Amino acid sequence: MSSIKASELILNPDGSVYHLNLKPENIADTILFVGDQDRVEKISKHFDHVEFETQKREFKTHTGTLKGKRITVISTGIGPDNIDIVMNELDALVNIDLHSRKPKDQLTSLQIIRIGTSGSLQKEIPIDGFLMSSHGIDMSGLIHFYKLEANHHHPEIEADFIRHTKWNPKKAYPYIFSCSEKLAAKFSDACMHTGITATAGGFYGPQGRVLRLPISDEMLNDKLESFSKGQLRITNYEMETAVIYGMARLLGHEALSLNAIIANRPSRTFSEDPYLVVNRLITFALDKIVQN
Repeated sequence: MSSIKASELILNPDGSVYHLNLKPENIADTILFVGDQDRVEKISKHFDHVEFETQKREFKTHTGTLKGKRITVISTGIGPDNIDIVMNELDALVNIDLHSRKPKDQLTSLQIIRIGTSGSLQKEIPIDGFLMSSHGIDMSGLIHFYKLEANHHHPEIEADFIRHTKWNPKKAYPYIFSCSEKLAAKFSDACMHTGITATAGGFYGPQGRVLRLPISDEMLNDKLESFSKGQLRITNYEMETAVIYGMARLLGHEALSLNAIIANRPSRTFSEDPYLVVNRLITFALDKIVQN
């Protein structure tokens, strides 16, 4: 195979990948994603030792150990476009030889766990609770830029979703991806809600919020709330999960999204202390990671 050109795999003068400013030795095989760069230290402060720190733009990284387990935490910023950058550059660090610019013969599968915030679309999923995304539905359209096979996603669920919502064909086809079954088994808990997470390409109109601009489908949130496929329902909104799941599926990584529910859209309520519920979720996730 010919080497990947410099314009496609961009490296900094020190040999690190362009946006993340990381070299292969800087990351662990277990990686936590957070959106907010300030949340990185809220996780790494629990580590017994932090061996590496860097930041470039919104991408802040700490790598350290907790009870003998090496962990990396990275802030991705907001939105599916940033996930495209982070997933590709992390994969390049472990699966491309940065000197020869060729994919490695032996590929590494990373374990990626998102610790994020989200708004519930179901009245019975309360604020200050935890939710595990069993699936993610990409309403942003980013995954359309990659070649998918039928076994990568769920065409039958997608077809039902399109019929139920009367999905506008001018919008991107809504791909649905599953989480890692391996990670879901590790992080499952009796108090954890589960469901399909809707990943939007924006915070306001794409999630049905109206300020001064009218939106094209005023009933979209009602349609999402009322959709079901067997035991599956669309439980929450955010801006990253489905693209993490889709990219992980394509690249061969394990991915799971854990959500701190800080808003309930049907009841129009918001957490009185969102930082507390996020900190509880961080502690929960770290405890599960260090368990054998």
